[in-house]
Amino acid sequence: MKTPKIAIAGGGIGGLTLALLCHRHGMDVEVWEASEQIRPLGVGINLLPHAVRELAALGLQDALAEIAIETSSLSYYNKFGQQIWHEPRGVAAGYAWPQFSVHRGQFQMLLYETAVQRLGADRVHAGHAIESIASVGGGRAGEPARFVLRRRSDGATVEAEADVLVGADGIHSAVRRHFYPTGDAPRFSRRLLWRATTEAAPYLDGRSMFMAGHQDQKFVAYPISAPLHRQGRSLINWIAELRVPDSYPDEPPRSDWNREVDKSVFRDAFAGWRWDWIDIPALIDGAPAIYEFPMVDKDCLPRWTFGRVTLLGDAAHPMYPIGSNGSAQAIVDARYLTDCLLGHADLDYALREYEAERLPRTAGIVLRNRMNGPEQVMQMAEERAPQGFAQIDAVIPRAELEAIAQRYKNLAGFGQQQLQADAPRA
Repeated sequence: MKTPKIAIAGGGIGGLTLALLCHRHGMDVEVWEASEQIRPLGVGINLLPHAVRELAALGLQDALAEIAIETSSLSYYNKFGQQIWHEPRGVAAGYAWPQFSVHRGQFQMLLYETAVQRLGADRVHAGHAIESIASVGGGRAGEPARFVLRRRSDGATVEAEADVLVGADGIHSAVRRHFYPTGDAPRFSRRLLWRATTEAAPYLDGRSMFMAGHQDQKFVAYPISAPLHRQGRSLINWIAELRVPDSYPDEPPRSDWNREVDKSVFRDAFAGWRWDWIDIPALIDGAPAIYEFPMVDKDCLPRWTFGRVTLLGDAAHPMYPIGSNGSAQAIVDARYLTDCLLGHADLDYALREYEAERLPRTAGIVLRNRMNGPEQVMQMAEERAPQGFAQIDAVIPRAELEAIAQRYKNLAGFGQQQLQADAPRA
């Protein structure tokens, strides 16, 4: 069987993971990234065990452990700091793989540097943005996909082709826009996020993730730096979230995404959130820079695959950042697409099989995240006990809490039993 040539538009987490997986199995891979320079931008993300399993198979778990925190637990609290739910995470929960909390930019740089080393620098092209898709290829003739890129450095166009083109170019995907040029705008939740990192003394055991509040006012925090942890300090990634007033635009201008803002925009809403184990106003005050994002996703698509062109990660299924699942789903996409390419000589069939498996699964997560995913327990506590509670079991029975947590794990693909049964290719 002829070794297929795989072109990947996008050098983010999903695209680079796919490149490494395909290369590991002997495919000819080329990555085209729109940014002129791949830099360690962003704040924190979580890598759940089903994602870490795929990264471990690529030989990256030890390198991750050098930069990331191995998350020990996840807890939900109400707005008074009363615990609603607590569970161990990763190895502490009995998984064979840890959950890592890591700076997104550092993780992306690890993937990028590994891709350059393994694929070769001439196979990872920065500063090349998809301009158009000339032909999707495929069909009886088995033609390759042909596409045109614009080189950022001089504005020149570059023509390229591959047996398969994968659009892994994010929520504003040019590949997706080619097939869905209208009616595909981001869907605004009417909630804004403010994200930052603050160096501080560790809270709890120094490896815990927590969420507090409810769907209209929430604070999330978790440490992300192993080097600082080894020094007895924490780099705490945090997100403050508020519902916006009715006067706020229905569709935030794209130019406002990721803009730096002053803490005065939102701090007062959290001014009283000081508890014996965490001082949230102090975390906000300690951040050197704070960035604002609208919380958006997109409606689920009817299809991802057109001939020899398909979508992956945020280009295929952008979702609300609930359940710590966006990056993990991109990595799982990459693994399943690689398996399909390996398992079917007919590339057109392989791409349809990938879509048939991953599109409905990720659509379920998008829709469940709109219902607050596993974080719905905070909203339930707010609605049932808005003034707080003495015992959470009197408000939400433990069996109900356990069922919500397990249902989401199964939906997202990291229930322990299903993860053990769904082994990756050697």
